[in-house]
Amino acid sequence: MTVLSSRCFRIAILGFTAGLLSLGCADRAQAEAQLLIEASTGKVLHAENATYPWYPASVTKLMTAYTTLRTVKEGRMSLNSLLTVSKNAAAQQPTKMGFKVGTSVTVDNALKMLMVKSANDVAVTIAEGVGGSLEGFADLMNANARRLGMTQSNFVNPNGLPAENHVSSARDLAILARALIREFPEYDSYWHISSIRYGSRVMRNYNSLIYRYPGADGMKTGFICASGYNVVASATRNGRRLIAVVLGSWSGAVRAQKAAQLLERGFNNGGLSWLTPSLGTVDALAPIDAQPPNLREEMCGGHRRKPPSEENEEEPEESTTASGEQAGNAQAFMLSGAKAAKFVLGPPVETAAPVVVFTGSADKPDTVEQTASATPKKKKKVAAKSEGSKKAAKGKTEDSGKATKTAKTAKTAKPKVIMTTQ
Repeated sequence: MTVLSSRCFRIAILGFTAGLLSLGCADRAQAEAQLLIEASTGKVLHAENATYPWYPASVTKLMTAYTTLRTVKEGRMSLNSLLTVSKNAAAQQPTKMGFKVGTSVTVDNALKMLMVKSANDVAVTIAEGVGGSLEGFADLMNANARRLGMTQSNFVNPNGLPAENHVSSARDLAILARALIREFPEYDSYWHISSIRYGSRVMRNYNSLIYRYPGADGMKTGFICASGYNVVASATRNGRRLIAVVLGSWSGAVRAQKAAQLLERGFNNGGLSWLTPSLGTVDALAPIDAQPPNLREEMCGGHRRKPPSEENEEEPEESTTASGEQAGNAQAFMLSGAKAAKFVLGPPVETAAPVVVFTGSADKPDTVEQTASATPKKKKKVAAKSEGSKKAAKGKTEDSGKATKTAKTAKTAKPKVIMTTQ
């Protein structure tokens, strides 16, 4: 019996409302945490296990960004302040940028790399630069959590890598996302950058909703074996912005689909909202005192055809497989509404050119080391030429020879594109 199912009877007796109304006491596969709220009011539109403790994984980086932006807003740093990659930062596990010890990067570029690439080495670089140490930055993160009313959260590190006491909940993460939107409207662009370019490397945002769901505008994904696939997503339609939180999904593809389904439900139920009971606001949801479920065996056990791991952190959606209802469709899926079924996820669409990022200062960027290896030239097999062909070759004009050289020079190697989907 899992942690969730063993507590179902006690939870039912206590009669918690809001986040517990739809608590599933079935098997673990159906016991994800989900939450949908309005960004402007905090009104809860849907809640399922929303106040159950959960390992946030890389969604933690929303608090890393929040803590950094508060430091900037208070004037203690600027977006052009330089941060230095330490030995500790460079040693972090993937996903990471892979910078050498001593590399400097501006706060602005670090935040872009953090939100798109979900770089764990950059997260530590930010933490050490802003908080003086990982411990000092964790103290700032937790102070911000308390001030925001995130009563179920405790942060140990800035990147969300596995740590026993590093926990949050769908409720708390929605509160955090709402605070980011409301307190830092001038920095809203950080949440919905679809891709970044560093030298010859192009890295897509792991949050595939940004280029697959109309109106999506943020925010962050995450995965560790213990938590499953998590996402905090926001989208705007007709001036109305919603925030969806999905924790514990089976795969990156399922995570994206379920977040899109929540958002679509919220945007389409305006005319029928009077039929559903009010769930109050997100900050009023009653927390559950429990240990977070550990999904390591389910998510990363040998029963999966291609089990993910902490070293991968995030797997490409197109490589994700699941069975039955959980698998869904990686390209699109049908959502039945009151009027008609709609496609809410489509194939990836390029919405903007990659944002260029760099190391070094804003006024004097470093020369980027091209990490993509040059394509080796293929050795041409020289066949024995007949006397006639040799004479024909000699008969080529000088102009045609120059034209051939020009054509060869014009060919350029395409940049290495790293397709990432968190």
